[in-house]
Amino acid sequence: MKFFNVALGIVLAATTLTASAQKSYTSGVISYPTEVRGNTAEAKEYFTKDSVATVVSFGAGSFKLLTTTKNDYVAFILDIPVMSIKKVAIATPAEIEEGMAAIPTFTFTTTTEAKQISGFNCTKVTAKENKSGKTYDVWITKDITVPESAILPYYKSIGGFPVQYTAFQQGQEISITVKTISDEKAPAGTFSYSKDFEKLNSLAELNPGN
Repeated sequence: MKFFNVALGIVLAATTLTASAQKSYTSGVISYPTEVRGNTAEAKEYFTKDSVATVVSFGAGSFKLLTTTKNDYVAFILDIPVMSIKKVAIATPAEIEEGMAAIPTFTFTTTTEAKQISGFNCTKVTAKENKSGKTYDVWITKDITVPESAILPYYKSIGGFPVQYTAFQQGQEISITVKTISDEKAPAGTFSYSKDFEKLNSLAELNPGN
C-alpha cells in the first residue's frame, strides 16, 4: 500500500480555503476533498505559523502528515484500525533533501481573467514549469492572508493564495480545489502522535517495496 505517495502529494499540495474577504489567518484549518486509491476522502490541513498537520480520513482509517515551514521535519502517521496498523515514520535528512530537490519550479504570469471559486474572488495566473515548459492554470485569491506554512513551496511567490491549482507528487499531478477555511483550533494531539504507534526511522521503512 503506497499511502505515503498519496500523502506526499497532498502535503505538497497542501492548500485550500474559503473565507470572508480580507481576513487574515495565523492558524486554522483548511478542508478539501481528495482521493485515496480511487476512493473519496476528506483532507483537513491544520496550520500554525511554523507547522502543518494534514489529516486525511478514508473508509478504513486515516493518515497524517506533519511538516514544518523550515522543511526540516516530516513525519507520516498511519492509522488503520481494521488492519491493526498504527505506525509513524520519521523522514531522514536525506529523504527530506531528496523530496525538496524533486519539487518543480515555475515562472508566473498574472492574467486579467477573474472568477469566483468557493466564495473567493480569484485571478488566473499562468505557471510555466521551468524544466518541461509545460503550463498550468492557477487561480489565486487576495481575499485572505495565511502563514507561509499554508502555501505549497513552489507557489510561495505566486502573489496570492492558490485556491484552485495542480499539485505534484513523484511525477503525478493532482488537481486541488479549496473548499473551506476557518480559525478553528486544532484538536489536542493534532501535531503529535501517541506512544502506542510503532516508530520507524525512515519513510523507506514504511514502504519497503517502493
